[in-house]
Amino acid sequence: MRMDTADILKKVRQIEIQTGKLVQETFAGEYLSAFKGQGIEFSEVREYIPGDDVRSIDWNVTARSNTPYVKKFNEERELTLLIACDVSASQNFGSWDKFKQEAAAELAALFAFSALKNNDKVGLLLFSDKVELFVPPKKGKKHILRLIRELIAFEPIDKGTDIAMALTTLSKVIKRQGILIFISDFLADVSTFIKPLQLAARKFDFIPVIIQDKLEKSLPRVHVSMQMQDPESGQRKWVSLGASDIQHQLAQRQENWQAQLKALFQPLNIEPIGIDPAQPTADPVIAFFKQRARKIRK
Repeated sequence: MRMDTADILKKVRQIEIQTGKLVQETFAGEYLSAFKGQGIEFSEVREYIPGDDVRSIDWNVTARSNTPYVKKFNEERELTLLIACDVSASQNFGSWDKFKQEAAAELAALFAFSALKNNDKVGLLLFSDKVELFVPPKKGKKHILRLIRELIAFEPIDKGTDIAMALTTLSKVIKRQGILIFISDFLADVSTFIKPLQLAARKFDFIPVIIQDKLEKSLPRVHVSMQMQDPESGQRKWVSLGASDIQHQLAQRQENWQAQLKALFQPLNIEPIGIDPAQPTADPVIAFFKQRARKIRK
């Protein structure tokens, strides 16, 4: 359903207030701890002190001064955060009071405002089975609010999902390394995006955020038949919710899908964030940040 301008601005403001408070109180520090800079940059030279790494000696300055000097470097703190968000038709689903699309917008806002707080650039890719929108990385609050507005109000042209295409596009158009937050339900044939994901994981700090509604994991055991429609293909099918074979098939499909994703992520040391739209979206992200910060400190 198309939102009018007043509703869009109201929703943007609501997310800005809610997210801003979270970022101020929790996320900014956790974000900073969880993500390191992309390298080091030269700062200055100073005299050699016993115990310094001899590999850091600046031989040109040492030769001119007849005194050993070493180079000092600082971590290059500025990062580029890329948010790729699935806007296919399957995102317009929710068995509770929030669609997956709404949860995705809230999550993207949390990451974007955390990046803003740390003066990092943020870019956005919205995709279905095509690139629906690409906004190159930039800094600034005005830019972040534009991204949130797009996430809330954007109406995709196509309904399908092509994760491989989205990953390949980002690997090509983004020249620098960065953090890639990839928000999707990942309800696609895993074999179709194995290679693009592996390539993207080499270039980016790749973080998949998997949004899945409870009804996509299991159906209620009630003796009711209902017509269900695939939002992307449009196919309709009558399903008896109480039938044991339907319950078994869904459970088996869910188990196989999770096993395939795990087999893809684990060798690449990728840790996904699981999101249930019916629950507070910030909690799993905070837990992820804290776990990651602990690993970095070790």
